[in-house]
Amino acid sequence: MKEKFYITTPIYYPSGKWHLGTCYTTVVCDALARFKRMQGYDVFYLTGTDEHGQKIEKVAQSHGMPTKKFVDKQVESLKKIWKLLNISYDKFIRTTDEYHQKAVQKIFQKLYDKGDIYKSEYEGWYCTPCEAFWTEKQLKENKCPDCGREVELTKESSYFFRLSKYQDRLIELIENNPEFLQPKSRQNEMLNNFLRAGLQDLAVSRTSFKWGVPVPFDKDHVIYVWIDALSNYITALGYMGEDDSLFKKFWPADIHMMGKEIIRFHSIIWPAILMALDVELPKKVYGHGWLLFGSDKISKSKGNIIDPIILSERYKVDAVRYYLLREIPFGQDGAFSNYAFLSRINADLCNSLGNLLSRTTAMVNQYFDGILPKSKKKGEHDSELIEIADNVFEKVKDNVDKLLIPEALTEIWNLINRSNKYIDETQPWILGKDEAQKDRLSTILYNLVECLRISATLLKPFLPDTAQRILSDLSLQDVNEFSENTKFGYLKGGEKITKSQPLFPRININKELEEMDKLASMLEKKNELGKGTNEIKKPEIEFDDFSKLDLKVGTVKACERIPKSAKLLKLTVEIGDEERTIVSGIAKSFEPDDLVGKQVVVVTNLKPVKLCGVESQGMVLCTEDENGIVLISPQRDVPSGSVVN
Repeated sequence: MKEKFYITTPIYYPSGKWHLGTCYTTVVCDALARFKRMQGYDVFYLTGTDEHGQKIEKVAQSHGMPTKKFVDKQVESLKKIWKLLNISYDKFIRTTDEYHQKAVQKIFQKLYDKGDIYKSEYEGWYCTPCEAFWTEKQLKENKCPDCGREVELTKESSYFFRLSKYQDRLIELIENNPEFLQPKSRQNEMLNNFLRAGLQDLAVSRTSFKWGVPVPFDKDHVIYVWIDALSNYITALGYMGEDDSLFKKFWPADIHMMGKEIIRFHSIIWPAILMALDVELPKKVYGHGWLLFGSDKISKSKGNIIDPIILSERYKVDAVRYYLLREIPFGQDGAFSNYAFLSRINADLCNSLGNLLSRTTAMVNQYFDGILPKSKKKGEHDSELIEIADNVFEKVKDNVDKLLIPEALTEIWNLINRSNKYIDETQPWILGKDEAQKDRLSTILYNLVECLRISATLLKPFLPDTAQRILSDLSLQDVNEFSENTKFGYLKGGEKITKSQPLFPRININKELEEMDKLASMLEKKNELGKGTNEIKKPEIEFDDFSKLDLKVGTVKACERIPKSAKLLKLTVEIGDEERTIVSGIAKSFEPDDLVGKQVVVVTNLKPVKLCGVESQGMVLCTEDENGIVLISPQRDVPSGSVVN
């Protein structure tokens, strides 16, 4: 029977644009889940969205949307990012899922029946963005100690969880089980700042808003978001549901992974809830550091947003994954910079890995017609290279087990760099000129291909697309486990080796930094305009100029993508008695089928223009906010061709 491995990310607030900092935890957990699968573990990887609470309700209201409709749209955008980044989760939970809400109510009821929840009145400080209660002593300069934003004094009837009852057990848990809470700095923080200072009972319901799971026995209250959200780790497995087979199979979790700002909830409140429920505790809670831009935490509220979609489309998904996994010291804060990102691509992905692949496959094709030769004549430097290749898996595995992800990748690159050095030492291009040296050349190229194969196999959890491309060039399509694939000598010779194209184009860093600066400036201006600022104004026009526009309502009859463009859609729009072809740059916000039947406002007297070979006969009006493009449509359906005055 396979060993089980259950790993979770925190579930994310669907309240705005997603940024590179959001992706960090998920990419790390994905690499760990993939690695364990290739070791032969039965893996369950959980992620999802935390959709209740006052914060979400307020954001939805600010967009003029029903809360559920708003979060539906946000969840859809998040899932697209996870798909783009090759996130291989086994389940995506939403706290608005009906089964989850029913289970949370049963959990609340059980805690109440046990006497661990009681009704009283709460008065204290509340941070809406963090959905966190604070005592006056915990505030920093009268602001939230986590995010630094304003807090509000809240007074309302509330149900309380007897958190103080579990204080001594929680202290004992952390002191006697050093592996439970990692890294060690988090242990000291929780013990000294919270537990030994004395725990207060926790308010676990609210009456000031309704967007949440109702308390089952008191409909005036909704369950506090952190009880709701934390319970996802067991409700996703069927706890308190109709089928709890996954819970019985995978619980307790092997790793709860999250950013350090929410470690208090996961290492104090969550274990206390589980203790009260008589449910086994997770094996490890890990609070990693923040991804910083300059010296500040990347977050929308701070203005430092790094767009994973833009970076992935411009430099490839695996370049983004590699930077997050390699550059950030795991457990500590790490800084993102354009220069460091581009330098990593050039040095590691282009120069080291890319050159090894292109040189090796090119020489096999040049000297052996693309057929891998057998190893025939060993020589100097072979033993050292083979020893590194044979031992690299255990070193990588040891680092992964310790959650030392950058160090694990460093071990793989030690083999890659040693292989490049081996080429320089053995100079196969010289041996290729001498027929008498063909046996020695055979061995050298065989050794290099084997090192490439082992490197690609070990890279598959971290850089899945890049690794698979390398393996495919080596005629290996289905490498889904480590086992013998990590040992030198797996290939027997005779395999077809494809001459590889460059993995990652080399970047002119100075030129690219200039382009990134221009792009950042454009995005900043776009964001400011989207907020309704007046920093950039178009010139005033006379009414006669405006009256020249012919605006009419049209109905989209058909829509399709334009093959040569990732941004453009070709719309067939009925406007009165005629149909027009209109090309619109909205492909990243809409699926073609979603637009069919929609009514839009069209500028009908715009001079036709060709875009990607398609003549566009007008313009569809739209606007854009932080959540994407929004089409301008009439309030209700009107006859096609209606004039907009």
